[in-house]
Amino acid sequence: MGIYLNPGNEQFTASINSELYVDKTELIKYTSSRIGKDRPLICSSRPRRFGKTMAVTMLSAYYSKGCHSERLFAGLKISRNEFFKVHLNKYNVIFLDIQWMYGNALEEMKRNSSVKVVSYIQEQVISELRKEYPECVLDTDISLPSVLAKINAETKEQFIIMIDEWDCLFREDKNNEKLQKEYINLLRGLFKGTPSGAFLKLAYITGILPIKKYGTQSALNNFREHTMVSPRQMAEYVGFTETEVKAICKEHDIPFTEMQRWYDGYYFEKAGHIYSPNSVIEAVDSGEFGNYWSGTETYESLMAYIAMDFDGLRQMIVDMLGGQGCSIDVESFQNDITSFNSADDVITLLIHLGYMAYDGKTKKVFIPNDEVRSVFLRAIRNDGWEEVMKAVSASEALLKATLAMDEKTVAQMIQEVHMHSSSSLIYNNEISLSSVIALAYYSACRDYTLIRELPAGKGFADMVFLPKRTSLNPALVLELKWDKTAEGAISQIKSKGYVSALKEYKGNILLVGINYEKKNKKHECKIERFKM
Repeated sequence: MGIYLNPGNEQFTASINSELYVDKTELIKYTSSRIGKDRPLICSSRPRRFGKTMAVTMLSAYYSKGCHSERLFAGLKISRNEFFKVHLNKYNVIFLDIQWMYGNALEEMKRNSSVKVVSYIQEQVISELRKEYPECVLDTDISLPSVLAKINAETKEQFIIMIDEWDCLFREDKNNEKLQKEYINLLRGLFKGTPSGAFLKLAYITGILPIKKYGTQSALNNFREHTMVSPRQMAEYVGFTETEVKAICKEHDIPFTEMQRWYDGYYFEKAGHIYSPNSVIEAVDSGEFGNYWSGTETYESLMAYIAMDFDGLRQMIVDMLGGQGCSIDVESFQNDITSFNSADDVITLLIHLGYMAYDGKTKKVFIPNDEVRSVFLRAIRNDGWEEVMKAVSASEALLKATLAMDEKTVAQMIQEVHMHSSSSLIYNNEISLSSVIALAYYSACRDYTLIRELPAGKGFADMVFLPKRTSLNPALVLELKWDKTAEGAISQIKSKGYVSALKEYKGNILLVGINYEKKNKKHECKIERFKM
């Protein structure tokens, strides 16, 4: 048993023995299904604190020859699988925590300036292989892929390679292109083609970023990638599922509705609603709901990203703060944190970092929940978005006035949002009016799902605020007009049957008509109660 070669199961033991452990061992069914198949290479990328390390230490504890884990897995889901013992502790495992190794390499560089990061990583692993296979590994061997190929040629033994924080060098030394290319060349040697196909039984690498692209091609395009954009078979293992969170809340006597409001928001078709594991665990541990997901480093990074001067980026963020989803192209992103060519690239990075959620069906991106939304508010508050903050600050009162059917106050408050608008809130047509209204109703995001241009009756309802499962508020159907009348907006809602889209909704409904007179720069509002 070594640090890198055939590690023990101590880390996974600690996870199981923690006060709150959620059984994700059925992931082993998927990884084992790739053994003996073409391309047994898996890359699972997801945000920080989404359980990446727990997953890779679990897999290592299961496959590694360096430990005996049958009793450790007893009672867990995978132990009930008929193939549980087929791969249990049967393989040579090489486990690399690149974040930890990179830190150690930097410390060595302080003492010896000739030390190189990628060489250091290889030397550490080769040193342990030399002890295990003295007849195969020479003192002069410096290439890890060559050493593994030589061991395989002489002994026929194969290896499972697991890498945690595989993308660390791209994030921590993002401008060091030479280092990154040396690292990619090492990964190519380990994972791409012959002779790696002979010595490699399975590879599982995990990080925040998907595998970096060079041009239109991935540097390691033979991996099966599972990302926050397309998690595929890994969807239920990205975070805690809603069923798991309900069970946690029941066991610890915590209101699920509050857990849902704070941490729900990521959604995958194959798994349903997904929650950040760290946030749920911290809320249970402390007994308080709050922002546990973001730290100083990621907050500062977010400020830098949303301040980038790409056309449309600022408006997209304003729209999403107002609860809207924005259509983006996620394909052009180069999977690093330096190569940005458009607003879509920046937003795609924020999806991978967890600041945004992505709906693969609609191809739209949105801010997932209250926890993440609070980080955005903190970032824009300190980055000169005064006009946005004024709208947000007044949004609670606007929602209350709307629910109270106070038409005069609603018109006046929307007028104030207009007066304080700037280049971030261009206000010259009905589309822009819709964006500003959505931001003005920012506080509604806690209790409502905003649906824009909802197909209904004989047309499309401009904006529908549908109450979330946790809310007792009425639904809101908003129709926006430009140089017409608020009464006319209400009439259109009725005549075109927009409310028909809510036929399965059993609660109360408010019809809200808002008109803007361009000449006088005045707003008027009309609110009516509607019963299905």
